[in-house]
Amino acid sequence: MKAAIGLLRPLDAAQRSAARLHSMGYLAAFAPVTQIVASGAQPPGGAFDAILATSARAFAFLSDEDRARFASTRLFAVGEATLAAARSSGLAGAGVDALEAHELEQLLIAQAPPGARLLYLAARDRKPRLERALAAAGIRVEIVEIYRAEARPAWSADEARAVCDCAAVLHYSHRSAGLGLELAARAGFGEGFRALPHICLSSDVAAPLVNAGARTVGVAGEPRERALFAALQAEMERKGKPTV
Repeated sequence: MKAAIGLLRPLDAAQRSAARLHSMGYLAAFAPVTQIVASGAQPPGGAFDAILATSARAFAFLSDEDRARFASTRLFAVGEATLAAARSSGLAGAGVDALEAHELEQLLIAQAPPGARLLYLAARDRKPRLERALAAAGIRVEIVEIYRAEARPAWSADEARAVCDCAAVLHYSHRSAGLGLELAARAGFGEGFRALPHICLSSDVAAPLVNAGARTVGVAGEPRERALFAALQAEMERKGKPTV
């Protein structure tokens, strides 16, 4: 029987992760702790020298008018999924290859011309490292918080049962790890959730679980999904849990 791995990400991102799990011989158990909703914010008028985006969701809530307006604006995207979403939205006419977050920061600091006007299509809940680094370098960035990840009040009975039966749970953010603990407690299996193996993208992501007394908390060797999956595989092999 295949082992099931818990995914607490919003469904769009979780489905991409599930495809990779399936290729490794695992099942995926979906139990999102947040749902993505529009904030209602839209970009201000005028021209921009470049658009920054760190998530594929950055383009989902743009108006048709803004998609047309930014069709030929230079784009800096973090991750292949973000670049693909930009292309699907018609916003990568002058785009660049997908970058890692630290590469984007370094590239902009090195190349942004004085007085450049940059638009950052961002989530309301995010780490502010990018904008702080650019501000410290004197680069002007106008931030539009175009969407937010809204915390769900509870898991359904099926979702809670699926997580409870998992062989391990994957965690991608500090916030979602904390929300997972809360939703498990509300569903009545907080102790059982803490007893599961938890594999985290970074030590920052792992912190809520460690602080809550989770028994097994693994951390990826680097903050990338391929490293997260490698850490998962190592944990499953250590536990002697076959994929099939």
